Amino acid sequence: QVQLVESGGGLVQAGGSLRLSCAASERTFSSYAMGWFRQAPEKEREFVAAIGWSGGSTYYADSVKGRFTISRDNAKNTVYLQMNSLKPEDTAVYYCAAHRYRDSAPGPNPYEYRYWGQGTQVTVSS
Repeated sequence: QVQLVESGGGLVQAGGSLRLSCAASERTFSSYAMGWFRQAPEKEREFVAAIGWSGGSTYYADSVKGRFTISRDNAKNTVYLQMNSLKPEDTAVYYCAAHRYRDSAPGPNPYEYRYWGQGTQVTVSS
């Protein structure tokens, strides 16, 4: 079973930056699309960004397009989320997830993702 561990969350002022990391426990990680999702208090989990298994394709929510960048390093079994120009509305617990199927295209549907990390808190102050 793939285990995912997020890190890099914290408290930052509006306009600042953070870089989240998600480390996978298995080398087969490189065959799967990966996604980042977030959940704010009293809100449903929402899609943030996703990346294909090779890193050649990416997909972003409109709310983060132009500010966030997803990338991956398959040699390190790690996916990243660089977050710039952060806003208070970006405050949430951020989760990474691994797609259900090998060689899959990245997408925004959380039900397409089988393995989830425990989450990392991102708080943006105004």
